[in-house]
Amino acid sequence: MTVTAPATTAGHAPTPPLLTLGTPRLLAATTPEVPPRDRAWLVHAATDVRLLGRGGAAFPVARKLAAVPLGGRVLVNGGEGEPASFKDRALMRHQPDLVVAGIRLVAGALGSSAAPVVAVEDEPSAHALAAAAHRAGARLDVRLTHHGFVGGEVGALVNGLSGRAPRPNGRRVLPHDRGLDDAPTYASNVETFAQLALLSAMGPAGYASVGPAHEPGTSLVTVLGDAPAAGVVEVPHGVALRDLLGTDTRPVLVGGYHGAWTVPTGAVVGRADMRERGLGWGAGVLAVLPEDTCPVAEVARVTDWLARASAGQCGPCVFGLRAIADDLLALARGEAVDHERLRTRLGVTRGRGACHHPTGAVGFVASALGVFADDVSAHVHGSGCGRPDRGALPTGGAR
Repeated sequence: MTVTAPATTAGHAPTPPLLTLGTPRLLAATTPEVPPRDRAWLVHAATDVRLLGRGGAAFPVARKLAAVPLGGRVLVNGGEGEPASFKDRALMRHQPDLVVAGIRLVAGALGSSAAPVVAVEDEPSAHALAAAAHRAGARLDVRLTHHGFVGGEVGALVNGLSGRAPRPNGRRVLPHDRGLDDAPTYASNVETFAQLALLSAMGPAGYASVGPAHEPGTSLVTVLGDAPAAGVVEVPHGVALRDLLGTDTRPVLVGGYHGAWTVPTGAVVGRADMRERGLGWGAGVLAVLPEDTCPVAEVARVTDWLARASAGQCGPCVFGLRAIADDLLALARGEAVDHERLRTRLGVTRGRGACHHPTGAVGFVASALGVFADDVSAHVHGSGCGRPDRGALPTGGAR
């Protein structure tokens, strides 16, 4: 394993250690030459390597590229409102030349006449990208935004950048139909642009030389908690989770705060494997709680943050998530809570709302109640587990 110790940026959250399993690509010491490609080449190459977006939806990149008309806008979602994830900020802060190369590649392939827009929520990332764009002689419109967790959903982000309230749309509106300023837009997260830069530099065969045939390449993963490789890790797909986390028999949070807790025995890194298990890779987060922290308190604190992160535009978030969070906070304090009422609240909140936020939050909570059933029982029927909340799961703060 290769370890890089990033510098701390005064006044902002320090980047976690950067690590790689195998030969680094995204985290390589030097940026490869990225030749320009037309859209047809990019679509065919992304199809050949089955490239999936590195955001929460894992949408096929080739289909998204093909859907945007030539001349369309380019939007880079660098907000990373997920508190447990740091991978996109790590790329922007420490590999900005690769990110900018990927942005220029896509803008050139689409023949976009407007400067690509990059939405960023922290100043160190914004400054690093602006400096990289200056070195490359590239036009880049870097905008500092403060839209928050739900505001980072692509529809909400487009709304905010276009002068509307940064909230998700009540119905699905795809950016390639109506994006920035109502123009067709190719929108992806930061890591996806970096992956496209690598694909152009290496070609499909070189890109696919690592990882399984059905999902070649690598991904960045933010590993939290009680794991030997805690930090932002570049991992080839197909690596066993136990080789990354040191365990696959303890509860693991897969996908972040819209993900789920599971005991992933035999699981490997990759979106396809997780999908077969009924799990989503989400924000690329894996977390193992330390043995000396209270899982009920950790989950309650995150759920309280999720309730406060609501866009506040519909009942399931405003009332449902708040009630669920209050139940969990009371449970963590050792107070009497109607456990059946809590489960009913989870059931009536799931699948409702103007966006995925209530469903994602309910999946996080419901799966935790299952894998930490013994700890939950100790809180429901007794005075609790006796362990404090060590804060292993982050809930915001300095960026």
